[in-house]
Amino acid sequence: MMLEGKIALVTGAGRGIGRAIALTLAGYGADVAVNYSGSREKAEQTVQEIRALGRRAAAVQADVSRQEDCERMFREVAEQLGVIDILVNNAGITRDNLAVRMSEQEFEQVIDTNLKGAFFCMKLAGKQMMKKRSGRIISISSISGVRGNAGQINYCAAKAGIIGMTKCLAKELSSRGITVNAVAPGYIDTEMTAVLPEKVKEAVLAQVPLGRIGRPEDIAEAVAFLASDRAAYITGQTLQVDGGMGI
Repeated sequence: MMLEGKIALVTGAGRGIGRAIALTLAGYGADVAVNYSGSREKAEQTVQEIRALGRRAAAVQADVSRQEDCERMFREVAEQLGVIDILVNNAGITRDNLAVRMSEQEFEQVIDTNLKGAFFCMKLAGKQMMKKRSGRIISISSISGVRGNAGQINYCAAKAGIIGMTKCLAKELSSRGITVNAVAPGYIDTEMTAVLPEKVKEAVLAQVPLGRIGRPEDIAEAVAFLASDRAAYITGQTLQVDGGMGI
């Protein structure tokens, strides 16, 4: 139980990759706060599954694009579970469109949730962890933030920004025993990718040297490693979990 006694907050943990991360951290011994923005039902399902593993859990609503929501979320998590040891910035949305057609609203919505939301949570977690002189901050970027992707200029900008923030914060917090890293998933089987046309799926899969679509659990295991003491000498890094797409 490499995370025994640790308290984790996972944003956007009601479904997909976030849900897998929350369950995997719990499986390794952590108590988990499950953040959600809209669907309380799915978040509560994740909470019940965590409790079934014998760990404490709580569902906490917050729109991470709003700083006041993030501040309230951190207070509620501290009251219900305790001060966190692990933050996983996973919450994210897409508003895909070609750059020449993308509206200001489509651009800002993705930046506000995916980038500013991660910043707000990094800032709040950093303040708490500095007092404890320990902690793990892990943010979910994307292979799109590394190599770009047509039709996702907003999403790519946000995910590339997460990599930059990760490097910056790692330098700022390293003296306090806090590590800051990112995980960049490739093509993962989630609700978000399930709606893609079959021709698009086939084209993406052809770019994966390992020849299969990734599973949410593939990302979750990488996050759990970075959250553990086994990764104590790793900071400021972006781990690509993409089946070789970034080679």
